[in-house]
Amino acid sequence: MGCILVLLALFLPRVTLFCLWLFGDYLNRAFSGQVFWPLMGFFFAPYTTLAWAFANLHGGVQGGYVILVIIAALCDLGSLGGSSRHARKRQIVG
Repeated sequence: MGCILVLLALFLPRVTLFCLWLFGDYLNRAFSGQVFWPLMGFFFAPYTTLAWAFANLHGGVQGGYVILVIIAALCDLGSLGGSSRHARKRQIVG
């Protein structure tokens, strides 16, 4: 079951965040009951939100979890940049 959740998180992070919010209190415990940051993370940085929640539930963002959050942030930034480059390329060609 854990492997399925990891694969779901990698390929569909927003669906994973929604399921975690709907079926449990995972995000609520990780973000101390705040609504603003998980909601912004859902729209703008889903990988970073998942990594931050995972790290906070395992003792905080320290040690190896810092690297996990940084990698997740880079993945979010890469997905944003790649989509704009693809749109520009399509405009030039088509």
